[in-house]
This record gives sequence, structure tokens and C-alpha cells, in this order.
Amino acid sequence: MTTPDTRPDNGRDAGFDCLAALLRARAGLELARSKTYLVESRLGPLARAHGCVTVSAFLESLARDGIGDALAADLVEAMLNNETFFFRDIQPFDLLRQRILPQLRAARAASRRIRIWSAAASTGQEPYSVAMLFAEDRASWEGWTIDIVGTDISRRAVARARSGLYSQFEVQRGLSIHRLMAHFEKTGEHWALSPDIRAMVRFQPLNLLGPWSLGAPFDIILCRNVLMYLAHDCKQDVLARIHRHLNPDGRLILGAAETVLGVTNAFVPDWQNRGLYLPAPVPQTPAFARAV
Repeated sequence: MTTPDTRPDNGRDAGFDCLAALLRARAGLELARSKTYLVESRLGPLARAHGCVTVSAFLESLARDGIGDALAADLVEAMLNNETFFFRDIQPFDLLRQRILPQLRAARAASRRIRIWSAAASTGQEPYSVAMLFAEDRASWEGWTIDIVGTDISRRAVARARSGLYSQFEVQRGLSIHRLMAHFEKTGEHWALSPDIRAMVRFQPLNLLGPWSLGAPFDIILCRNVLMYLAHDCKQDVLARIHRHLNPDGRLILGAAETVLGVTNAFVPDWQNRGLYLPAPVPQTPAFARAV
């Protein structure tokens, strides 16, 4: 009879547990046993780089030899889902163009400044898509300061976003021919984003579980298709901190498959627009209670 300590998969299972614990601690990501196919597909190159013929052997080495800081960073990078494309799920961008930005333009007429944060921006397509909306309505925003910040836990993704260079496949996803011709220039095998669009967005690495150094509160925060991968308590923490970084009349935009219901009372949904949330008012302590 094979005991738990000597069964053939014991080392691999222990390595999987090490990986899952690392992802949970470093990025708040939940890695269920049912996701072994993701581990196999995403860790293959890293396994071979470390001299392991199979991912199973690599996992065993994690349990046996431990995980240093450099390898930990590589493991997190490898397991991240960097799926994105320009104007992804077009509805939020239509909502921005038709409703949210005109409302903010009226509300911010005195300061003539708007701040937007694209959290989990990956390789930059989302914040650059937002920048294009402003560029395509340039006359309405003449004299305004438009501050768009894109952040991501992946330093590699941030570096790519800053480059403004995209492949033929990447520009074909979500961009019309009109927008491609208006905002890009063909450079060798890549398409280079125009300098004026690139200048509207600044990128920085940021782990949503770590400290945030983002400056003044934002008017719009896009945090799409990232909360779905986080553990429940991490979702609660991130949403609470987003609430503190969003102006009282600001807007939070989540992915179509995401919700704050059952997670936090810090936001209330706009029932007419899926994925759009408004900050809930902060409860005020009664004066008599403050005096006690």
C-alpha cells in the first residue's frame, strides 16, 4: 500500500501547494486544484529554463529546494493573466464617451482637471483606449489637464505598455481601421502608438496588495477583470482602498462578470449600466457620539 508520504504525486502536490501559497501571499490570487492545466501551460518555459523536463518535476523542486525572491517574482509573472485588448468589451468605453466624461466635464468645470486610474492595465491597451477618447473629442477638452495612470503588478507588462509598440495581431483586436490609421504608425513589424496618445498616460508597477503611491483621488477607476481572480478577503481590502482613492462623485468600472455584491458595502451599483459603481456615502458619526 502506498502511503501519503511516498505516493508518486506527493512531491508535485507539495510543489503545487507551495505555488498556491506564494500566489496567495504575493498577489492575492486563488489557485484551485482544478487549475492544474493553467500551471502546466504557463510554467512550461520557466520549468525548462530551470533545467526541468516537465512541470511536475519543476513543482517537485519548488517543494524540495524552496523558492527564493527572484524565482518567486518569475513564478508570479508566469502565472498572471495578461489578457487585454483595445476597447475591450466596448460597452464601458461607450459609457465613458456618452455619459461619464460629459458629466465629469460639467462637474469639474472649475478645476478643469480629470484623473483616471486603470488598475491592472497589463500591456496598456485599456488606458490608451481611454486616452483615444479624449483625443477624438479634443475640442471639448481644450485647456484641461487629463491625468491617466496605468498600473500593473507585472513589470514586464508595464515596460511593454510604456513602449507603445504593438503587433499586427494586437492592433487588430478592438481597433477599427480608422483608429489604427489615426493613432498608430507602422514601424517594421510593429505598430507604434502616436506620441500624443502615449504622453497622456503614465505607467508604474503596482501590486494591489502592496502600498499605493498614486497621489490625489481619482474621478474614474477602472479595475476590470482582476477582482475575479482574488481571494475574498483580498477583494474586500482592494475595494475598501479603492473607495478611499476615489472622489465622492467618482465612478468605479468593473468587468462585466464582476460585482461588489456580497463583498463590500463601499459601492452601490448603477443598475442601468452593468459594471458601473458609485461610492457609497461614508457614514457620519452622530455629534452626540463624537462628544462621548
